Amino acid sequence: MTPKPTSRHLPPRRLLAVAAALALMGGQAEAQSTSDGTQGAAENQAPATCPLGSFHCKPRELNFSMCRPNALLEFYDPALPKDTALRDTANTEVYAEQVDSSDQTVYHLQGRVKIERADQKLQSDTADYNSDTTDYDARGNVRYQEAGQLLSAEHIRGNTDTSTGMADIVRYQMLTSRGNGTAQQGQMLDAQRTHYRQVTYSTCDVGHHLWEVRSKDLRIDKETGVGTAHGATMRFANVPFLYLPYFTFPVDDRRKSGFLYPTFSNSNRSGFMLGMPYYLNLAPNYDATLEPRIYTERGLMLAGEFRYLNLIPGTTGQLNIEYLHNDRGNNDPDSVEQTKGDDRYLVKFNNASHLIGPWSFNTSINRASDRNYLRDFGNDLYTSAIGTLTSSAYINGGGNWWSASFGADSYQNVDPSLPDSAVQYKRWPRATFNVNLPLQKWLEFGASTEAVAFRKDDVVEGNRLDLYPYLAADFRGAAWFVRPKVAYRYTTYELSGGYDRYGYYSPLATGQATPFTNRSPSRSLPVVSLDSGLVFDRMTSLFGNSYTQTLEPRLYYLYVPYRNQSNLPLFDTNLMSFDYWQLFTPNQYSGADRQMNANNLTAALTTRLLDDNGVERLSASIGQIRYFNQQRVQLPNGNNTTAAPTDWSGSNYVAQLNMQLNDDWRLSTQYQWNPHKRMQGGTDITGEPYFVGRSTDLAAVGVQRRIGTDGILNFSYRYRRGLLEQYDASAVYPVSERWRLVGRWTYSVMEKRTVEALAGVEYDSCCVAVRVVGRHYVNTYNFATANARANNAIMFELQFKGLGAFNGQTEGVLRRGILGYQ
Repeated sequence: MTPKPTSRHLPPRRLLAVAAALALMGGQAEAQSTSDGTQGAAENQAPATCPLGSFHCKPRELNFSMCRPNALLEFYDPALPKDTALRDTANTEVYAEQVDSSDQTVYHLQGRVKIERADQKLQSDTADYNSDTTDYDARGNVRYQEAGQLLSAEHIRGNTDTSTGMADIVRYQMLTSRGNGTAQQGQMLDAQRTHYRQVTYSTCDVGHHLWEVRSKDLRIDKETGVGTAHGATMRFANVPFLYLPYFTFPVDDRRKSGFLYPTFSNSNRSGFMLGMPYYLNLAPNYDATLEPRIYTERGLMLAGEFRYLNLIPGTTGQLNIEYLHNDRGNNDPDSVEQTKGDDRYLVKFNNASHLIGPWSFNTSINRASDRNYLRDFGNDLYTSAIGTLTSSAYINGGGNWWSASFGADSYQNVDPSLPDSAVQYKRWPRATFNVNLPLQKWLEFGASTEAVAFRKDDVVEGNRLDLYPYLAADFRGAAWFVRPKVAYRYTTYELSGGYDRYGYYSPLATGQATPFTNRSPSRSLPVVSLDSGLVFDRMTSLFGNSYTQTLEPRLYYLYVPYRNQSNLPLFDTNLMSFDYWQLFTPNQYSGADRQMNANNLTAALTTRLLDDNGVERLSASIGQIRYFNQQRVQLPNGNNTTAAPTDWSGSNYVAQLNMQLNDDWRLSTQYQWNPHKRMQGGTDITGEPYFVGRSTDLAAVGVQRRIGTDGILNFSYRYRRGLLEQYDASAVYPVSERWRLVGRWTYSVMEKRTVEALAGVEYDSCCVAVRVVGRHYVNTYNFATANARANNAIMFELQFKGLGAFNGQTEGVLRRGILGYQ
């Protein structure tokens, strides 16, 4: 007959508090916390999906759903409380088949010993405890559980007063984060310092370690937040691939100087790249990273990053520098700059400083040594497609009804196929002041004010002041609105000396007349608009689902008298792309150098389908502007001439459709039909002539299909007359729970070539993720010769969940290249 275990209440002070168990392996690695403190709950959580149509999806959190459910050490007790705050007030319950405390000082417990307090539970075959010295000794099948971890050992002994202890043949498992392993011996030197011999760590399933860190000797100091390992090896599939005879690492959230994971890539412009970043924890509020890189085709580069927070009170910023001495790479035949033998660099500096009250100072400086830098050292289409680097510095302020800024903007040409004349004017300096002041609930006064000094070599320069006050009313009901607006625009210039030697775009040739007849030209005119609309709705059904359908007619009248503006320079003005929202704007030109004349009426119609939750499932719109006067304000068509007025009766017809009847499909389209007389419009980017009128000016269609919860399929077609015609397809296809295929293909019909091709494979498991991606993309296009140069790159990423990723660059490329990628 098995004797019934004896139960006895002891004061909390007499708990066999195994301090080594409480600290063992604590904080060695960053791992995924769970919602309720156990691994089992997190392992069954599916990753959140990104809504269809999102341009940027959040990176997926570490996903351990493929780990074995509840793969916990065998003695885990799910019924044990998980609130550590109960320890100070809870009683300590002691159970054993035999209890000997004859001298009232030393307690001998034998047979199925179990000691519980709140979330803590200790079990062993035998245990001894001295209440005077607080020595404890637990032997035989020792098992310990608390809210944060599990631990088992053959033998644990120590002293609770001195916070010392030693455990032999240890197995441990973290519960509030993934992590498990073994140790031949764990020793607690005091409350803050622990020492382990022959220790292992992994976030893989217990007993199934696909990767593992092993260390012959490991010391952890929680007071300094530093762990020190000797003789450490990193193993993958039980094969050692990284050996570190000595290294230190952080054991908590405090930063620690040391080497980061190496980075590597390959491209046909710079060859194979290998980088070894080293992190410098200089102070609590600033740090730095130095990364030596070797490019097999170009040489040795040193990259650095410096970050700071409150280095000066209220200031935060980051400085990035890349420098390569004596470039060994070949010159680019399509570039006007030759870089072989040159020193090359890239500088990026961003700073935000709070000055006083509502005022702040913001700086963004970006400079490269030459036009080819981003092409040669960028590893993706996004970086290599940047044609201009912008630098700016501004003092900004604002309140409830006003905002102001003062600063400067500068631009650098980094497109090797374009001359510097293609870069926009420097704004040196620029000041703005904007007002948006409610006078009544339905009435608002506002003003937009800008003063700029425009600077650029070999073109006309000058200063410009643009004042644009307005008074706007908003009358509305449940199914209607009327919004009248009256504005006045005054723009004045002060051109630099010698202005009469220039045309709109360059110095004048001998005998050419300047278009600028006055050094201080100006323009003033009123801008009047009336925007009105109705909203009708009804209940309807489609495919068995009920919806609320709206019908929304809208009329927008705009009146702007004509002013001759041919004597005004073009500092920052261009014709904006025509789209649906241009139907309701007072100016078709960007900037302040041109204000179109108008006596126009826009008519538009929109219908929507809203589901029972108010979510818009379908939106379709069509509209056109009807012109009652000639369109007399035109852009220059030469260095000193302006295009003739047009006399269209109406604008292009503009239509758009967005539809998402369920959460798995999404369709978006845009279309513009040009109703004007057919005529030659010029030459496209390939030099071929094209015609406009009685035809399509713009067409775009995009289809997005979700594949399960972890895949996406995108297809789009883009067409703009004379500029581009492209097909674009991309996909993330889940082959199985563990394997995904990724790909993207963009093809230009005009150039009859692939703009970008990407293909790769992803593997995901309980504790390891692998990505391999190959890319081919155009990174230089010479418009003069219609010659394009392409780059090839291969990227590889290996992620050990809970530790980080080797060469974690592929995810950013995939997120930018595949809409909806997670």
